[in-house]
Amino acid sequence: MPCGPARRSLRRQDCHLPASGWGRLTLEKSRPEVARRWSDSASVHEERGLKHRPAKDTRQVPIPPELVTILRGHIEAFGVAPDGRLFSSERGQVIASTALSDVWADALTRALTPEQVASPLAGRPYDLRHAAVSLWLNAGVPAPEVAERAGHSVEVLLRVYAKCLDGGEDTANRRIGSALRDV
Repeated sequence: MPCGPARRSLRRQDCHLPASGWGRLTLEKSRPEVARRWSDSASVHEERGLKHRPAKDTRQVPIPPELVTILRGHIEAFGVAPDGRLFSSERGQVIASTALSDVWADALTRALTPEQVASPLAGRPYDLRHAAVSLWLNAGVPAPEVAERAGHSVEVLLRVYAKCLDGGEDTANRRIGSALRDV
């Protein structure tokens, strides 16, 4: 799931949510929360293109069947904002980061043990992005594919997440050995 600013701009038309199987999100906009004095508009959620990309660039993000089901249920239960956004306040406005933080804190206490809540496991929603990227790398998904899904360059991906690959020497040795036998 996209984090922060991109999630605030996710519209129904950006979602391919099949009845079964993997879906896809097309990310093309971002709504970072900024102080009004730093904004070109009067809004604290200024609409922009994706970070570090040309203004009209998009990013395709495959999403697993479980998330497809959750998003379909969300749309069915809550509908969409007048402009098509999936996530909005009761009045159709962009959800403030303070509201997200409050919901996140409540969800943590409901879903995790007290020890897990006290740990850095998921102190903020963005931490889930790190967990997902680490999981994909450790599952053996090639770095270029992980970078594409995460919206990083391979260079940034390996610089930031290389430390998550510790402990994989035995797996690497088996894969290299297998590849050498197949040559």
